[in-house]
Amino acid sequence: MNFPTKMYIDGALTNGSATRDVINPATDTLVATVAVAGADDAERALQSAKATFPIWAAMPIAERQAWMRKLRDAVVEAEDWLRTCVHHEMGKPWAQTEEDWGRLVASLDYYAEEIARLQDYGLADRAGTHTHRMVHEPAGVAVAFLAWNFPLLNLAFKIGPAMAAGCPIIIRPSDATPISAYAVGALCAQIGLPKGVVQILATKSYAVADALTASTIPQVITLIGSTKTGQHIMRTGATSIKRYSMELGGNAPVLVFEDANLDLAADIVTGVKFSNAGQICVSPNRVFVADAVREAFTQKVTDRAKIAKVGFDKNADITTGPVIDGRAWARLKGLVDNAVADGAKLLAGGGRPAGLNAGHYFAPTVLTDVTETMEVYRQETFGPIVSIVSFDDQTDLLRMANDCEEGGLTAYIFTRDLARAEHYAAHLRYGEIQINGVKYDIDLPHGGIGQAGIGHDCSALALHDYLVQKRITRALDTTTFGGLNS
Repeated sequence: MNFPTKMYIDGALTNGSATRDVINPATDTLVATVAVAGADDAERALQSAKATFPIWAAMPIAERQAWMRKLRDAVVEAEDWLRTCVHHEMGKPWAQTEEDWGRLVASLDYYAEEIARLQDYGLADRAGTHTHRMVHEPAGVAVAFLAWNFPLLNLAFKIGPAMAAGCPIIIRPSDATPISAYAVGALCAQIGLPKGVVQILATKSYAVADALTASTIPQVITLIGSTKTGQHIMRTGATSIKRYSMELGGNAPVLVFEDANLDLAADIVTGVKFSNAGQICVSPNRVFVADAVREAFTQKVTDRAKIAKVGFDKNADITTGPVIDGRAWARLKGLVDNAVADGAKLLAGGGRPAGLNAGHYFAPTVLTDVTETMEVYRQETFGPIVSIVSFDDQTDLLRMANDCEEGGLTAYIFTRDLARAEHYAAHLRYGEIQINGVKYDIDLPHGGIGQAGIGHDCSALALHDYLVQKRITRALDTTTFGGLNS
């Protein structure tokens, strides 16, 4: 496979001032040695975006739509190549790479349509002396920092709304998984996208990443990452007033009541928890289960964990791939071992799966008797670990579910009692409440509350993160001046 290795800056594929080896965590083998940006590369990208902004912003919407659809067609044509990049750079099971690729197609389609639906609007004048219009304009140059867990999906969440809004965007993929992003850069070059509209560069230097944020050129900084990283970026970006759109961490609670459909709940919890090796920001972390059904539910989850297929075979029905690297594996092992030492019971997994001696595989794991004081309860695990916490009528369930240092991104409720579901949905401090199911799509808002983020990915709300509103007021009688309060 010919993996892309070059950055895409100022309309051209280019080598950088340094390189980085990308290792497949499923096999511990080299995928490719890719270019990464130095300070000069970052500055060149910033200047290119700055020069492009007035041109791209002024381009008629129909022309921007045409470029987006041209890129979409190239992405569709390159499906196997793009999915193969994701498959190898993070060891993601082949079937699960479809979501990455599919979201990129959907984003380019959806936002090309959504920008045309955007309407300017008028405001009533109380005195009847003026007319007022609110119009939308591109905010300016955007810089996007992406997480490694969904290399193309995360890119999709940023590139669609930015291009549609008229904002040139500099995309910094994770240096752990830059290859599929570089493939998108190659497609941008292939279709002749105007230079500076999209630029893609990875960097292994924190100083270079900080230079992108600290620059006064960007007007929008957007991130998918941890709360800690979001705080750092906001501090670094304080050189000028900027807009921020951030999807950050979340320690997602699951509430399984005694009247829940236990098979449905177990399917969703394990499906989201074991897919992508649990490296999903909305993945269930603390599973609160009513005492009356705890044993039955725990057995169903454990049974599913034990039959989950772990591996990298493209032709097999793989449930769980590897975690991203050895450091992540060691962290998960420490969380499990510490929980067991503190009294939790290990019912499945807990370490390396049998028969897989290479790669950073962590077996689908089930812990029960988890308590509030354990690290595995307090932290977002970002791995295939289900932590079960029992509750009864005396448990302060809302307090426990809302007690999340990372902030509230997603919460799950399983009950047949609609009034109960709505009660808890109203009081859970999370940006997304999933009741008796789970649904994500490009047209559905995705965002957190508190430390879990600012703004939204997906839906029209994401488009507004890249737009500013301007008021245009015209006096009806130009012969008199009514004063500032008229």
